[in-house]
Amino acid sequence: MIRVLLADDENLIRVALAQMLDLEDDLSVVAQAASGDEALAVAARTEVDVAVLDLQMPGADGIAVAEQLGRTRPDVATVIVTSHGRPGHLKRALSAGVRGFLPKTASAATLAEVVRTVHAGGRHVDPELAADAIAAGDSPLTPREADVLELAADGAPVDEIARRASLSPGTVRNYLSSAATKLDAANRHDAAAIARRMGWI
Repeated sequence: MIRVLLADDENLIRVALAQMLDLEDDLSVVAQAASGDEALAVAARTEVDVAVLDLQMPGADGIAVAEQLGRTRPDVATVIVTSHGRPGHLKRALSAGVRGFLPKTASAATLAEVVRTVHAGGRHVDPELAADAIAAGDSPLTPREADVLELAADGAPVDEIARRASLSPGTVRNYLSSAATKLDAANRHDAAAIARRMGWI
């Protein structure tokens, strides 16, 4: 029996998925969580073989949870399901050791098969998401530019970004200008929107 942890902040989706997976003879949903932090806490005290994680959850997102599980529970295989299959997210997930990545539009039968595949040591990436990621290429942003752009994404003023990033306002302006140039954006707000759409921040 493959023991599954399901983590998704949308209760209706999580409960429906659990019921569908429990119909499979060889799968058992042994734990559920509504946030990334709850998923980590549950995984620490429950015998789990595969964690099926929503990409965007309160607290730690699915990729951060997968990364942490890779350190604390390397025996647990991780699968990300998402309605936001952006190229940067897929690359981050694979770098974090995620073994399965598929859209929420996938069928329950597909998800069950992916759980079996990753439990057996294999990988599964949705072909369409993989093709999009390859076509998009790598992020042109340096890690620091991406950090500063993410802090700018909610419209924070330069002084506040500088304080939060422990940088001088001049350095922040340079990073924002460089990011906007690399992304061929009109301004920092446009650059942040582009980077977010691509999953680079």
